[in-house]
Amino acid sequence: MNALHRSTGEAGRTTVLLLVAALLLSCASVPIVLPGARSELAPTGKLRAAINFGNPVLAQKDPASGEPRGVSVDLARELGRRLGVPVELITFDAAGKVFDALKTGAWDIAFLAIDPARATEITFTAPYVVIEGTYLVPADSPLRTIQDVDRDGVRVAVGNKSAYDLYLTRTLKRAQLVRVPTSPEAIDVFLKDKLEAAAGVKQPLLQFAKTHPNVRMMDGRFMVIEQAMGTPRGREAGALYLREFVEEMKTSGFVARGLEKSGQGDATVAPQALFQ
Repeated sequence: MNALHRSTGEAGRTTVLLLVAALLLSCASVPIVLPGARSELAPTGKLRAAINFGNPVLAQKDPASGEPRGVSVDLARELGRRLGVPVELITFDAAGKVFDALKTGAWDIAFLAIDPARATEITFTAPYVVIEGTYLVPADSPLRTIQDVDRDGVRVAVGNKSAYDLYLTRTLKRAQLVRVPTSPEAIDVFLKDKLEAAAGVKQPLLQFAKTHPNVRMMDGRFMVIEQAMGTPRGREAGALYLREFVEEMKTSGFVARGLEKSGQGDATVAPQALFQ
């Protein structure tokens, strides 16, 4: 009887130890939510996430329901789950409009490309996805290389205040940028006005070129676009939690699974940040 009692007691202690070990392991891989982080990321009691349909690699409309989907939507919902707050998805059709909405305090987190002009108002995480910016040109265009685009007489359609608009504004010296409200509209204007090029994200440009033999996507890239999560400046505790959250989402495979599920498996998950 005593032996049975000891055996039962030891089994109970072993179970408790295993539960404690599991808890410690889970805490090691998931950032602990401090009250300050929750109140800064969800000051209204809900997490307001800006979703940009202008970048189809990260967000798309479900063709059946019209509801947002994609890796950025998955990340927003997972963050809300961990914070223990409901998630409100606020959708935009262009990255520039997401940034402009910051002035009215419309959102708590956003999914945008890192850029110095934006970093004055937004605290960014390290990137979670890396994509490339390149050009679409007419099939018979004499422009053969990325460098050829920056010459007199070349007009480049670009989504206003997109990551590539901000970058090309700083780097192009001779070509002229033709800004339109959204990135998808850049292709429309490029075709309608017979411009020399349209700038955009590699994946949607490539898909368009495959079904339109009158255009081609140029080889190479003019920039690497680092897609990150961000929160308005001044929310230090929230920004720190967000930074740790993104790193865990990359290393756990969450980001890769989200890209694959939304048909964007050819996009590249960013490497783990050096500050970790």
